[in-house]
Amino acid sequence: MGNKYLVIGGVAGGASTAARLRRLSEEDQIIMFERGPHVSFSNCCLPYYLSGTVEKAENLILMTPKKFKTQYNIDARVNNEVVSIDREKKEVKVKNLVTGETYTESYDKLILSPGAHPIVPPIPGIEKANIFTVRNVVDITKLHDGIEEIKPSRITVIGGGFIGIEVVENLVEAGHKVTLVEAQPQVLSQFDMDMVQILHKELIDNGVELIVGDKVTAFDTNEVILESGKKFTSEVIVMGIGVTPDSELAKKAGLKIGTTGAIWVDHNYKTSDHNIYAVGDAIQVYNPILRDFFTLALAGPAQRQARAVADHINNIPVNYHGYIGSSVVKVFGYNAAATGLNEHALSKMDVDYDFVKIIPKDKVGLMPDSEELHFKLIFEKPTGKIIGAQAIGRGNADKRIDVIATAITAGATVDHLKDLELCYAPPFGTAKDVVNFAGYVASNILHETFKHISITKIRELSENGAYILDVREKEEWDAGHIKKAKHIPLSELRERINEIPKDETIYILCRSGQRSYNALLALQHNGYDKVYNISGGFIGLCFNEYFTDKTTGREPIVTEYDFK
Repeated sequence: MGNKYLVIGGVAGGASTAARLRRLSEEDQIIMFERGPHVSFSNCCLPYYLSGTVEKAENLILMTPKKFKTQYNIDARVNNEVVSIDREKKEVKVKNLVTGETYTESYDKLILSPGAHPIVPPIPGIEKANIFTVRNVVDITKLHDGIEEIKPSRITVIGGGFIGIEVVENLVEAGHKVTLVEAQPQVLSQFDMDMVQILHKELIDNGVELIVGDKVTAFDTNEVILESGKKFTSEVIVMGIGVTPDSELAKKAGLKIGTTGAIWVDHNYKTSDHNIYAVGDAIQVYNPILRDFFTLALAGPAQRQARAVADHINNIPVNYHGYIGSSVVKVFGYNAAATGLNEHALSKMDVDYDFVKIIPKDKVGLMPDSEELHFKLIFEKPTGKIIGAQAIGRGNADKRIDVIATAITAGATVDHLKDLELCYAPPFGTAKDVVNFAGYVASNILHETFKHISITKIRELSENGAYILDVREKEEWDAGHIKKAKHIPLSELRERINEIPKDETIYILCRSGQRSYNALLALQHNGYDKVYNISGGFIGLCFNEYFTDKTTGREPIVTEYDFK
């Protein structure tokens, strides 16, 4: 006689738990409850229905209750909401949302995977606006059909996280005029400001009206009102502010809630009740780098958790390594990936760290699809242990971040990156891959071969009259340069070295940071001890400056921008 398992929630975490439980036993009874009309749909693909990349809404549905029954012998009940848990009796009360009927089901083990709710703040006048969210197939269908019916002159997306960015891109590709409002100074908080400015530029270059550092304070009929006082017409509003864990059922049942407001689970994903587990967006997880708990609303981790729960129930050992938050997002022509912690997160911690910022090619330069890859690696001092990384480019950003995520999990240091044997052929990478290159530079910084400075400091240095030396060739200088910089090409540096003062701090710049590094070493060998390489070079500086210059009217510190 088998056991009876109830699963609450039928999307990534819940459906995967149910399927894994079945794979481990044919004897058990498995019932899965989903309050919506669909189970096992692709959350991550929802925005792509707006542009037609996914042609039909029904294509988003991966499994049906009938298929769960015939293929897995799982009783998947849609439009059935679990409204309460009686832990003492080991029963749940269920409401059929179609008939209104309520009934009870007993369990041996209960798995919670209720997901998360879209955040919709009680903004004044919200009842006057056409508000939409994007969380399931019903939501995205309502948004798609609402746009078709209303035919808005402008659509406003509030929130610049994953969902907000993906909705914006797909709406633009569908031909709509779109405004994106983000209350924080930047979109996509997993990236540092010096990196995300690349994506800010890409958004506005694709016609998005991007408003950052301002928030919606009120709505009127077809009107959005911001804290700054700015008002504009918008007949459709999409809330992409984020999600909050759906922990209400767990709270009502008296289960322990974590410091994040999500459901507390141990290293086996067991709640404070021995017979109840929880997975997915509704739980808090541990970050071994941060050494704290956080929430992680991603499908990959939810599926890992689902497998672990089914294994633990069936007495298979579970190894809990924590979560470092690896992610990737497409922003029009750019691919942006990140893992671990960024500088913004580390600024709130007592950690001594440094970083590398390089912009090499992602493939051999002779290849026609070779692209520059902006790559940032963050590491601990003095150990050199890798803490995080970010990559943005038109090529394979995810490939490099996957390597770094693996390295972090393995506890690797920057010195390990130098010796990694990675695949090489001209159409795929370079003989010294981006990851190896970052390891070399980071190792040099860690072992104090040279000093460097972030491009975020250059505006202030330029305005204060610092000695900035540009070592690019004359045609590059003529095409655009820092207005107050000095110019001595690397090819002439040794002949003109006496022009460079030894009693000043020298900040050296080239296009991406490699020639300036060579110039720095030459100066150091000639007795200059106050020399810094500008990480990211002129390309990185232009990206860092452009968006703010264009949107605020600030005077540029460069004569022309370089985005070749």
